[in-house]
Amino acid sequence: MKIERCVKESFVVIGKEGSTKDGAGFIQKLWDDANSHFGEVQHLAKKDEDGNISGIWGAMTDFSRSFRPWENFSDGLYLAGVECSDDAEAPDGWTKWVVPGYEYIYAERENDSSFPEVIKYLEENNIPLVGAVHDFTCPRTGKGYMYFPIRKL
Repeated sequence: MKIERCVKESFVVIGKEGSTKDGAGFIQKLWDDANSHFGEVQHLAKKDEDGNISGIWGAMTDFSRSFRPWENFSDGLYLAGVECSDDAEAPDGWTKWVVPGYEYIYAERENDSSFPEVIKYLEENNIPLVGAVHDFTCPRTGKGYMYFPIRKL
């Protein structure tokens, strides 16, 4: 598994919000809802220099909404959405999160063991996890990544 580092300034995600308290399969239900109503937020999506959507995010936070890791990596809030311009406002039925800026370690999501492998890497290298892990899908390649915040900006 290839593990890389990057710095990402604070950014906005507008999406469909849910909670682990919503039961099994809640994340897939959020994505189904977000995808079936994407036209409502498509015009707000941040674009790259070629006009492509910049990023699709599965942003996460603890229940205090302070972007700390999920409790026991199993309880928290999830936002299935798209990266938007900073001044974008969420339409009715959508939620806007402003994700703080962090230095991240990130890795491609290869399989179900990717998350524990990166957590093990952080522990073995004495690198603290300082925030909630986010899922990122690159719209150009369709590849999925996990972003592990290791330093708040």
